[in-house]
Amino acid sequence: MNIPRTSYPRIVIIGGGFAGISLAKKLSKQEVQVVLLDKHNYHTFQPLLYQVSTGGLEPDSIAYPIRKILKDFPNFHFRLAHVNEIDTVSSKVITDIGELKFDYLVIASGSKTNYFGNEQIKANSMAMKTIPQSLNLRSLILENFEEALLTSDLNERNCLMNFVIVGGGPTGVELAGALAEIKKGILPKDYPDLDTRLAQINIIQSSDCILKGMSDQASQKAEDFLEKLGVNVWKNVRVTNYDGKTVTTNTDLTFETATLIWAAGVMGATIKGLDGAELITRGNRILVNEFNQVKGFDNIFAAGDIACLVNEEFPNGLPMMAHPAIQQGEQLGDNMLRLIEQKPMKPFEYKDKGAMATIGRNKAVVDLKRFKFQGVFAWYVWMFVHLFFLIGFRNRMVVFINWVYNYIRFDREARLIIRPFKKKLKK
Repeated sequence: MNIPRTSYPRIVIIGGGFAGISLAKKLSKQEVQVVLLDKHNYHTFQPLLYQVSTGGLEPDSIAYPIRKILKDFPNFHFRLAHVNEIDTVSSKVITDIGELKFDYLVIASGSKTNYFGNEQIKANSMAMKTIPQSLNLRSLILENFEEALLTSDLNERNCLMNFVIVGGGPTGVELAGALAEIKKGILPKDYPDLDTRLAQINIIQSSDCILKGMSDQASQKAEDFLEKLGVNVWKNVRVTNYDGKTVTTNTDLTFETATLIWAAGVMGATIKGLDGAELITRGNRILVNEFNQVKGFDNIFAAGDIACLVNEEFPNGLPMMAHPAIQQGEQLGDNMLRLIEQKPMKPFEYKDKGAMATIGRNKAVVDLKRFKFQGVFAWYVWMFVHLFFLIGFRNRMVVFINWVYNYIRFDREARLIIRPFKKKLKK
């Protein structure tokens, strides 16, 4: 990989997500050599992927080049690579561009969509975990309406204009709200010769409430917001299959749709070599101790979504969200320096910042430790927090200007089919 040899300890980080970037920043300007490996050369602000999918933002406004984030840091190296395996015996990572020895390894590979073993749903549905997937979904949504214009078959037209979102977490709820606003304010203008009132947006949740990790007030208010926007909320319903046209469930309910969006859960993106049964727990996550060390290793760590840190408050591990990943990355940086200096490490303590979700224009729910509120003020808080955590002044300004413009004009001008997408259905 043409990484120079130094006398400094080499710390290899796998993944440029929230945890990996926070860790790299913390180690900057220290007497260590940091090598960050990722299959993309950019960091993605995943909480706003749904706005790329629905034409509210262009992808470059929620992505930032990894090299630019860390360009001023000495002894930092980035390599565009896909990690295939970790050799724990020889202390090296094996990638598609070569092998690399490490003194310390941090796995921050994040998560991937969890289809719970259903291969047909995996093949025929749409995921929204990466920027390419979001662009594919945007193209498919717009192409469906273009095709609906051309067909004289009423059932086929309805199928093309119906959307089913599986999963009532923040991703599913925010996406459903965005689609409902498109149906209300944009589709009638773009397709005046198409009765877009027939378009349906369905959100399916397997439990008895949406936004299950939030308070009862937030869950109920979010459901009220969605229903006022015309979204059909189906609870206690589990999707069992999808053949590309018909969605079947564990009840008598079926849905005819050309677009099933899977937002029902995620799982850890493990890597060969550290995927043994003794290391992996619920959600396909790697077990770590209070110092984020992988079980059985002194020099291998995991942070972010891939890491499962169990305590009394979180018996199933910390939530797979940005805040825990950022905090783990920052503290792990301090602990690794303490370890190198042969000082005792400090146990990680998660400071819960709360949770929030937006359901569209002037509609959001926010749960803080001491306060819970919903509505317009919650929507402003949601916008401020997301702008604050975006990387780069340009990205913050572009997103803010887009939001202001979209709010005033009730428009989403990024509804472009840049690259056509066609699903290859698997029977």
